[in-house]
Amino acid sequence: MRLSSLADYAVLMMRTAATHCGGARANAASLGAEAGIPVPTAQKLASLLGRAGLIKATRGSGGGIKLARPAAAITLADIIEAVDGPIALTGCLDHDGADCCALERPCEIRPHWIGVNAMVRGTLAQVTLAHLIATPAALPAGLPVPPAPAARARAMEMLS
Repeated sequence: MRLSSLADYAVLMMRTAATHCGGARANAASLGAEAGIPVPTAQKLASLLGRAGLIKATRGSGGGIKLARPAAAITLADIIEAVDGPIALTGCLDHDGADCCALERPCEIRPHWIGVNAMVRGTLAQVTLAHLIATPAALPAGLPVPPAPAARARAMEMLS
């Protein structure tokens, strides 16, 4: 499993935007340059992240890009889904399960993938931009943190 390059760049660009002190604005080109992302890619990401409500862009003098909400309220899952769409480990999780593969129905594995996918997404949803800008010594032990007990119990029920 691997994130798309665009999702990887989006996480990097969002982290860069989050490190700008006091909510200072920067344009997509300067954020891209600071993060080492090509300008056309940074501009595309700014558009996708803006549509997802993760950043706000203001035009004109004093304008630029800033986070739409605090870094602690933006998760890796938010960023990845803004760029790649819903997190789905297999094709049958990307749809309602219909016509996702050539295997005969009923699929005995799909219910298990649903639980695994929920655990992966739950973990990504617990890692915030605030975690990504913190110094490693300031991070909670064992990050990424496992899903909350209730979420984990639901996911485990789906697996059984």
